[in-house]
Formats: sequence, C-alpha cells, structure tokens
Amino acid sequence: MRMIGKYNTLKVIKTVDFGVYLDGGELGEILLPIRYVPPGLKVDDDIEVFIYLDSEDRIIATTEEPHAIVGEFAYLKVVSVNKTGAFLDWGLMKDLLVPYREQAERMKEGERYVVYVYLDDESRRIVATSKLNSVLDNLMPEYEEGEEVDIMVIGKTDLGYKVAVNNTHSGMLYHNELFKPIKIGDSCKGYIKKVREDDKLDISLEKPGYEKIDGLAADIIEKLKAKDGHMDISDKSPAELIYKVFGTSKKNFKKAIGALYKQRLIKIDNNGISLL
Repeated sequence: MRMIGKYNTLKVIKTVDFGVYLDGGELGEILLPIRYVPPGLKVDDDIEVFIYLDSEDRIIATTEEPHAIVGEFAYLKVVSVNKTGAFLDWGLMKDLLVPYREQAERMKEGERYVVYVYLDDESRRIVATSKLNSVLDNLMPEYEEGEEVDIMVIGKTDLGYKVAVNNTHSGMLYHNELFKPIKIGDSCKGYIKKVREDDKLDISLEKPGYEKIDGLAADIIEKLKAKDGHMDISDKSPAELIYKVFGTSKKNFKKAIGALYKQRLIKIDNNGISLL
C-alpha cells in the first residue's frame, strides 16, 4: 500500500515535459516533477520517493529527504508564523505546519522545537505536534534489558533528560549516569537499562554488562600497543579525558582496567597504565 508521509518505491508509468508520473496504486498517478527526475529514468523503472501534499493539496513525489517522516520526532526551526499556526523547515519546499491546537507552548519564529510528525486522518495533510505526551507510551513497552534502541532527547528535567525511545515510548537518561554532554534534539543509540513498574524506561548510553567491558578492554590493549605499552591515563584521570581518549565513561573505564589488572595484562600506577 502506498503511504503519504513515507518513502515508497514506485514504478514510472509515463513521462511528460514537466516530469514523470508514477504508479501510486490506490492513490492514482503521482507526479515526480522534472527537477527531481534523475538522468536516464524511463518508463517501467522503479524509483524511491517521498510522498506528500503540495501547497495546493495535490499528492506529489520528491527525491528530497525530509528531516523526519510520519511517525518520527524531529528538532526543527520555525520559519514563519501566521493565523493558522507555525511553519517549520523540514527539508522540503513546503514547510511543515504545527496548528495552534497542537502547540504545547506558543511557537516563535526563529526558535527550534521537538515535534512529532503525523498524518491528519481527515485532511490527509502531514502536520506536526509539540504535545509529545499525547503520542508517547500508547503501547505497552516490550523491551529486554540491554536491548539497543534509537533515542532522541526531547526534554530536560531535574533528574536528567527525557528521551523518545524508538519514536514510541518515553525514557529517562539520568544526570549522574551521563559521561558526555547532550542536548535537546540530539539523536543517538541507547540501551534499555530498566523497564520500570510504571512502564517508563530507564536508558543508558552504554551497553551494560560484560560484553561492553570486553570490547573496551580490547580497545585499551590496542591503544597501549600503539603507544609503546604506556599511556598517561588511569582511574584517577578526569572523566572528560577518559571519554575523549576511549569514548566511554569513567565508571566503565575503571571496570575495564580493573579486569585487565586482575588478568595481569597491565599494571596501574600514579603515572598511568602500562602493558605487562
């Protein structure tokens, strides 16, 4: 089924001076304007396009990539505001509307906001909302501890940062467990630390357990070899330096060098760590 607001692979059914028409199935013929037609595209070829409604509410295709598709969160800038709502730059010629009724706070031109992109069932228009609580946690979380997930930072609290998990659930990154700076709008991989009794998720930026430590330990050994067996860094070094060199938290670094020390692979002293 062809879907508005998503990427679709469609077949070219005819060419015209101003573009090509694609087989949109139940949506009918869909125009891909000439400026988006790659050289050599011909009838019966398949092409991946994004489908949305143009300024005249006609279904149209583009090879441009929006900053978010239907069902995703994005951190977007307001480019204009009028009596209808706020319009966001989402990477396409037609800006993305956030109606006033979907604004958690009145949006201002030039500011950035985290929004969720969805398809309005009545108008078939792609719009967005900044009322994020209405679109999160509507399904029971079914995650395993340690499972890798996609996260986006959507807010800040006294405890830490609120994140959207797989565009579906809300989670929390706690201040005391962060080993690198993050900010609202950041997207990255995270790991399920705990599924709480209230069905909320505690998230970690590092994979828990021995598998992560094993990989880090091997990285430490390789870096020591590259530095002639010695590095001026230890469990007493600042967390910022440890992250810069090894891309990990001080807590995991201490676990890793502790494991290597117990295996008698390295020695630890005031001058740093050295291979044995």
